[in-house]
Amino acid sequence: MTIDQLNAMDREPFVASIGGVFEHSPWVAERVWPARPFDDCRSLHLAMTEQVALATRDEQIELIRAHPDLGTRARMTDASTSEQAGAGLNRLNSAEFHQLQTLNAAYREKFGFPFIYAVKGSTKQDILKALESRLSGNYELERKIALEQICKIARFRLEEMFSCVNS
Repeated sequence: MTIDQLNAMDREPFVASIGGVFEHSPWVAERVWPARPFDDCRSLHLAMTEQVALATRDEQIELIRAHPDLGTRARMTDASTSEQAGAGLNRLNSAEFHQLQTLNAAYREKFGFPFIYAVKGSTKQDILKALESRLSGNYELERKIALEQICKIARFRLEEMFSCVNS
């Protein structure tokens, strides 16, 4: 699919095509549809991240909570499964898996939402280190970082979807 093809779509197919860019949150795609046409991945991504920024605090928290815990063996979207596998989270030994689950649980208990990290290009060690470090953060900072990471994940997904790099 190209950006031009996406721009030409009616609302329903448009949302169906890119509604999963933000995990289980098609409302982001729904809200950018009227802003068509988009020149490229960058302008589409900017419009989508703007909608996330304009969303209510409750919508933002819902968006964060729509993401799976990293390294979980629960059902995830295909995109999340692929991204986590690329970072080696599907190849954790039992000690690493236990450490990740313990840190995830502590993070979720402290902040009320899952630890979000754009894993593309990272190793499982990078992720564990970031999770340990961010566990000492405060709620507002972590909410902000989580949204930034979600927007970064969305950019990676759009770049892959439209075969555009560095947009």
